[in-house]
Amino acid sequence: MAEPTQQRVVIIGAGIVGVNVADELVQRGWKNITVVEQGPLHLPGGSTSHAPGLVFQINASKTMTTFAKYTVEKLLSIEKDGQRCFNQVGGLEVATTPERMDELKRKHGYASSWGIEANLISAGACLKIYPALNKDLVLGGLHIPSDGLALAARATQLLIERTREAGVRYLPSTPVTGIERSNGQVTSVETPNGTVPADLIISCAGFWGVEIGAMVGLQVPLLPLAHQYAKTTALPGLKGRTLNNNINGMNAELPILRHQDQDLYYREHGDQYGIGYYGHRPMPVNPATLGLTPKHVDEKSMPSRLNFTPKDFETAWTESQKLLPALKDTHIADGFNGIFSFTPDGGPIVGRAPNLEGFYVAEAVWVTHSAGVARAMAELLTTGRSETDLAECEITRFEEIQLSSAYVNETSQQNFVEIYDIIHPLEPKQSPRHLRISPFNVRQKELGAYFLEVGGWERPFWYEANAELLRYLPASWKPVERDAWSAKHYSPISAAEAWKTRNAVAMYDMTSFHRFEVSGPGACHLLQRLTTSDVATKPGSITYTLLLDEQGGIRSDIFVSRLDEDAYQIGANTAIDFAYLNRQAKFQCKQSPSKWVQVREITGSTCCIGLWGPRSRDVITTVSTDDFSNKGLPYFQVKKAHISGIPVTAFRKSYVGELGWEIQTSAEYGLRLWDVIMQVGKLHGIVAAGRAAFNALRLEKGYRTCGADMTTEHTPYEAGVTSAIETSKKDDFVGKAALQRLSKQPARRLRSLTIDDGTSMILGKEPVFYNGKAVGYITTAAFSFTVGAPIAYAWLPSSVCEGTNVEVEYFGRRIPATVIPNPLYDPQNSRQLDDRQALSDIKMSLKARL
Repeated sequence: MAEPTQQRVVIIGAGIVGVNVADELVQRGWKNITVVEQGPLHLPGGSTSHAPGLVFQINASKTMTTFAKYTVEKLLSIEKDGQRCFNQVGGLEVATTPERMDELKRKHGYASSWGIEANLISAGACLKIYPALNKDLVLGGLHIPSDGLALAARATQLLIERTREAGVRYLPSTPVTGIERSNGQVTSVETPNGTVPADLIISCAGFWGVEIGAMVGLQVPLLPLAHQYAKTTALPGLKGRTLNNNINGMNAELPILRHQDQDLYYREHGDQYGIGYYGHRPMPVNPATLGLTPKHVDEKSMPSRLNFTPKDFETAWTESQKLLPALKDTHIADGFNGIFSFTPDGGPIVGRAPNLEGFYVAEAVWVTHSAGVARAMAELLTTGRSETDLAECEITRFEEIQLSSAYVNETSQQNFVEIYDIIHPLEPKQSPRHLRISPFNVRQKELGAYFLEVGGWERPFWYEANAELLRYLPASWKPVERDAWSAKHYSPISAAEAWKTRNAVAMYDMTSFHRFEVSGPGACHLLQRLTTSDVATKPGSITYTLLLDEQGGIRSDIFVSRLDEDAYQIGANTAIDFAYLNRQAKFQCKQSPSKWVQVREITGSTCCIGLWGPRSRDVITTVSTDDFSNKGLPYFQVKKAHISGIPVTAFRKSYVGELGWEIQTSAEYGLRLWDVIMQVGKLHGIVAAGRAAFNALRLEKGYRTCGADMTTEHTPYEAGVTSAIETSKKDDFVGKAALQRLSKQPARRLRSLTIDDGTSMILGKEPVFYNGKAVGYITTAAFSFTVGAPIAYAWLPSSVCEGTNVEVEYFGRRIPATVIPNPLYDPQNSRQLDDRQALSDIKMSLKARL
């Protein structure tokens, strides 16, 4: 932990998130903290004030599950005068359809992967836990003993008391009217009562966060939406019942209940039931229309509590009486439409603003994850990084198109509608689509491309035009039958495209991969300071390297291509990388004006074809007079060239493990580049290949995907990417000191697995068992067409070494698997180096190793 700081911190918002941030900072020794709240402290009037308090911890996201788990732990620790803030009644999710039962099996896998106790139970066991259920509807359930009910308003009050005693100053009924800045740094918060000096400002304003962000020119991509919650009259058999001494709303003993097949959840209120409903029409709210929060707020009169709309609740009431027949003897006593924050991808918005130093946000955070997010924010402020990876929450994760109000409004409403839906991990948005397309899109459509969307980009996963090739596949390459879940957004055509890549030549659209230009007299200095490799190389070289945080965690892996003395091109992973590089560039310019440097996003203005396969040189030499031989363009080198008169930049590198190049040009030439290569390539058996084949070949070759296989929670020694670290590099770089302290024999490692039966296709995030105990989890997986078996990466204890037999849980059943050497394919790299080693020799080697 860093030394206690005397920086002046202003937190905007005294809801469950804001007061938790204050508390987490106080615990780390921070002193000069002011919390500004537009409403009264006893009930500020935001989402915290009306939240029903259901805390379900299990999530497909490891990050969100970690946040929820910590929130439970912290709420359990907050108690005063016998008054508690968390009623650990447990949680029960029931299935009324076979599809939902399968979903619960997958969720049980998440629980095992992320370390949450959970039990798949029968319909009979559900009735024992929750006798009021309709035995004719329920097929089974998932029981999570540590879930429960949070008393958010009570917890907020106790945290206010605790932090006040530690010196935190609270300014109630004080709206923020502006934020003052100087030289790109926050200086104070403006209020009707004067300014509050600030070195750091953290916006925890909830659905008002959009307005706070606008004060500093920051787009906060969230949409406030109203969500229905109702209370029934007393159940006849329970009238007058009080539970848990009825302490501040702890009046419940049954598990919180979710009926996700009908978008419903339930909790007890003594002799009444509370019912929450997500199945109604989206009801967006403009927070600017709510006006200032009055000084007098109560449970039924607050800005975030809108009038109930009974017609929207009709389906919910009908379905509730079916699931819980006892409700037929009641009616709706009270209801409201409560405002919550929704985002385009369902995640919270956390982190430092990319456009202003000293300004941070923690918005769209629900009670379930409140303390976890607050801890992450305190760690970020205190040590410069969160112990929990924040990539899924980072405010800078969104592409520019995703920040538009039209995009935020549509996708956030869609997220509301789908919040309890069964969503496949590859499921694309249905709308908006076709926001970003490569110049090759028209040809891809002609070839019957099946597109999936990521970051607004339309990316082909396979091409129906290649279906005919399935007839000619060798027996060893024939794809196996898949179960219905893993067969979604999949086609056996991918096997043919992978086969062509390994044995002939294929074209891949690489346009959507992030490309940045780093230029100026300080370009080399910047990249030397941020990367783990020596990039002070000759122009024309490509370097694979890492961006680390101060503790040695992996921010990202990138390719650094030196195009000129003062110009580099970066092949990166996400918009987060751009924000980080850009912020560091601005810092360097400010510190050393003579070493100024500019970081420019060039992805959209360029396009790129990956041309790979043993016949790729036959193709390229037909369309170009430039030297593409091993001597003319060695491995991991880049140069300018021409293809049929088109100016291109050719990068000699490959994600799929075969000879070839990434051929980049400006968008205006893209379509012609595609046509020229495709036309000439027909003589050599060329095909267009999609992302599904690409992912399989990438995994065979042992390449990691940053954000999935490795994150800031992992070090290079654990992730097996130490080749990207140059220990002889003289220049200091971010994370270097940490690497020197870290063990080179870590307790966990990223391992490769094959599925023993050769057919059971896993998708990622499934738990891995060793000696009957969950010891790790799958990161990414694919079917290896080259060796004819599903393969995967998994995080496992180092003691689970190569050759060890393990099991992977998939839909509640254990599948035998084996830990294997990595990489699986061509470990000598002979294919990319083009030493003409025969593919048959490689296959024999693979079989021997397996």
